[in-house]
Amino acid sequence: MKIRFYQNIDGYRWIGFFIAMVSVFVLSSANPNTQWLGWGLSVISCGIWIHIAWKDKDPARTLMELMYLALSIRAVINWF
Repeated sequence: MKIRFYQNIDGYRWIGFFIAMVSVFVLSSANPNTQWLGWGLSVISCGIWIHIAWKDKDPARTLMELMYLALSIRAVINWF
């Protein structure tokens, strides 16, 4: 098993992390009027993390993020 050490983490990862944190904050507020926004931000964050996982050649993480992306899109559609 190859262990990757990231000495130089690019800003793209930080943007994905920040958007994910904001989406969790919005979703955890338990306000039904903003749930769609939290799930929408989750879709954006998942897209970023899918790209990063694909670039890192990490199929397990890519598939996990694809599954979460599909469920996030489903949640946005359900809120509308």
